[in-house]
Amino acid sequence: MSASPRSVARGANLLRAGKLVAFPTETVYGLGADATNDLAVAALFAAKGRPANNPLIVHLAHVADAKRLVRFDPLSQRAADTFWPGPLTLVLPLLADSGISRLVSPNRQTLAVRIPSHNLARELIETAGIPVAAPSANMSGRVSPTNADHVIADLNGRADAVIDAGACPCGLESTVFRSTGRGLELLRPGALSAEIIEERLGIKLVIDPSPTEVVSPGQMAVHYSPRSRVRMNAVSELDGEVLLGFGLHGPTGELNLSPKGDLNEAAARFYSLLRAADEFALRIGGATIAVSPIPESGLGKAINDRLRRASCQPLS
Repeated sequence: MSASPRSVARGANLLRAGKLVAFPTETVYGLGADATNDLAVAALFAAKGRPANNPLIVHLAHVADAKRLVRFDPLSQRAADTFWPGPLTLVLPLLADSGISRLVSPNRQTLAVRIPSHNLARELIETAGIPVAAPSANMSGRVSPTNADHVIADLNGRADAVIDAGACPCGLESTVFRSTGRGLELLRPGALSAEIIEERLGIKLVIDPSPTEVVSPGQMAVHYSPRSRVRMNAVSELDGEVLLGFGLHGPTGELNLSPKGDLNEAAARFYSLLRAADEFALRIGGATIAVSPIPESGLGKAINDRLRRASCQPLS
């Protein structure tokens, strides 16, 4: 469905009826389901082929809606006041009377919540009047979708509706963290850089180098993977490889994340060009996408995080 008030109303009705609706956010397209409906959430996991131990993010329209589901401490409240609506997810203690399906968060102690800044996403959630669990609208472990064509190509009828509002402006998933006794712990780098979070909140983020439990999406060792292999920090392509460039490294044409070396542009184009490179590699009989070096700063940290997880995936 093209983006319109009628599409929002229809999508909201489908969500309330327990159906699956793909919709745009500022980060990537999400596959939405009623987070209070066990059958709807189970259908979402089945549609994506998603492991049951990989928790979901619940999307909401207002901070007051989040406070009916999770308990805020002063630091997480500051983060919400500063960055919501926007590409930030908070993992917070789940309230006993939240009504959230037990399938959404496997440990049942915490819940990941966020308020998207995309107007259509918030309108859809507000019109539906329910919390919406919405992982990325693609098959589990594969490259996230940043436009409706990606969703349709991946899910191929597994969603009951797709609302097309064009390309997602950020192009990377939300940044995820939780508030602990040590401060704010970064669980997944994303579209909101750690540097901006630290600067705006006046704190230093905590990073656990060896997490022992999965409490947030994006913590699986293998994720965000194209069908081809991925080789990072490539200064040139080897025989049979396709080079995905950045800045002065690699091609100056379409397969360059940002010819001028802009990390914001690279993030917005990352998944779309990773898909394009994958299709090109398969078409020419190649097996590997070689990716030019990406600076380990700002949004480059999130891009490199996705590349490291993608590079663990063997050719299928």
